[in-house]
This record gives sequence, C-alpha cells and structure tokens, in this order.
Amino acid sequence: MPIQITTHGDALRHTARRVVVAASLAVVMTAATMLLHLGTDLDASVRVGYVLISSICAAVAISALLAGALTYRSALLMQELTLTRSELSRLSHTDQLTGLLNRRGFDAAAALALRSAFAENLPAVVFMCDVDLFKSINDRFGHEFGDKVLVEIGDVLRSFARSDRVVVGRHGGEEFAALMVGITHDQAAQYAEDIREACAAREISIDENSARVTISIGFTVTCDEIELSKIMRVADRALRRQTWRTQSRGPGGCVGAGRDGSLTNGRYGDARACCPALETGSWSRS
Repeated sequence: MPIQITTHGDALRHTARRVVVAASLAVVMTAATMLLHLGTDLDASVRVGYVLISSICAAVAISALLAGALTYRSALLMQELTLTRSELSRLSHTDQLTGLLNRRGFDAAAALALRSAFAENLPAVVFMCDVDLFKSINDRFGHEFGDKVLVEIGDVLRSFARSDRVVVGRHGGEEFAALMVGITHDQAAQYAEDIREACAAREISIDENSARVTISIGFTVTCDEIELSKIMRVADRALRRQTWRTQSRGPGGCVGAGRDGSLTNGRYGDARACCPALETGSWSRS
C-alpha cells in the first residue's frame, strides 16, 4: 500500500518510524559486526586499538549502507513526485476532449513561440477557427455528435501542427486557435484553404447520424513585436466577421480585420498599407 502523508502529524509519525528503523538496523548491524571481529566471548581481553579500528570500520559501513538505502528511497519518491507534477501540469494545459492544448496551454506556448519569432525577425501568423452553425449541430444531432465534431476538427488541425513551429489548441467551446512562425500572408491563406477543405472533407458519423461540417477562419500576420492578446483580438474580429457572413450567406471561409478593428473583405493589402507591423488577411472560397 503506498504511503499517504496528508497532515503534519502524518509526517511526524512517518519520520519517527524511519528513525526507529534506522536506529534498530544500526544496533543490529553494529552488534553483528563486532561479534564477527571480536568473537562471542564477552570476557575476552582485546586490545583497545583493535576495538577502535573495528568500531570505526563498522560505523562507516553501517552509515554508508543506511544513508545509501534511505537516499535511494528518497530519490525514488522525488522521481515519483516530479513525474506526478509533470503529469498534472500537462493535464492542466490539455483539453481532455480533443487532446489539443487548452486555452491556458495554448496562450503559454504561443506567447513563447511568438517571442522566439520576434527574436529571429520572423513573421508569425495567428489563426482563429470556428465550427460553423455548431449550436444547430448540437440541437439536431445531440451533444455526443457535437463532441465528435470537435474531436474530428481537432485531428485535422493536429495534422497541420507537425512542425515544431506550429502551436494548436482549443480556445474554448467550438473555437480553435493556431500560431505558425516563418510563413508569409499568401502561405497563411493557403493553409487556411487547406484546413477548411480538410475539415469539409471529413464525414462525421455516430450510429445513424452522419454529416459534414465546415469552419470559418480569421487570421492575422505580424512581423513586429506585439502582445499575443492583441494579435488574438484582431484575428478574432476577422473570425466574427466571417461567422456573420456564414450565418447570412453560407458556410466556410475567412475574413481579415485591421489592427484598429476595421474589417476588410479583400486581400490584406489595404490593411498592410496602414498597419505595416500587423498584416491582416482575408480569404474566402473561390
């Protein structure tokens, strides 16, 4: 049964037991060593120097054995504690449904990747993705089907995150976020198209229910040192715009937003002219 220490009293009792065990082992090992060296005749005459040398050797050997055993056990406990902390940290940064980073984990990893991109003078792109008409999907097919949709979309995004310079996470609800380093606006638009097509190509089925879903994407390109939260807000504005277009015209696509929050429906050229540090793209299906 594993040792459980939850209170200060438990710690004291555990320490006391260890002290008793160590003292008992020291007594037994010292007695055994002395008997082996000096014999069992308690009335025998023995030189003091011999006794002194034997006692020192016994003390050193016993101390080394006890210290080694206790240190090894402590090291095993520390290893278990470190692994437990690492697992708890991983779980606290992971979305349990999709296996992607959750919002907390994404923000931490994306901020680190963004700082690295700025240090290397590389552009960074933030994508915000939203499942089209997700509430209607839940209402029509049920929440289990909705969860399956999120898992499938997460798998598509994970397949685009094989590079070390890509961070992907579920940002909450039916929203996903991704950050890519070292790509241009045109490449970002192509990635958005590829992701949208891959999501639309997936047929999601549970029992007799089957459907294909689409996503909307907003993305922002930055080449300057800007806080992640500001970049996310710009990409989110673009996503909100495309979501509105989806509800009124049809599913799928992406739209860009200017750094000041203004919205654009074409390529990012106009936004880039007024905001050279933050290029914001718009993309839609052909």
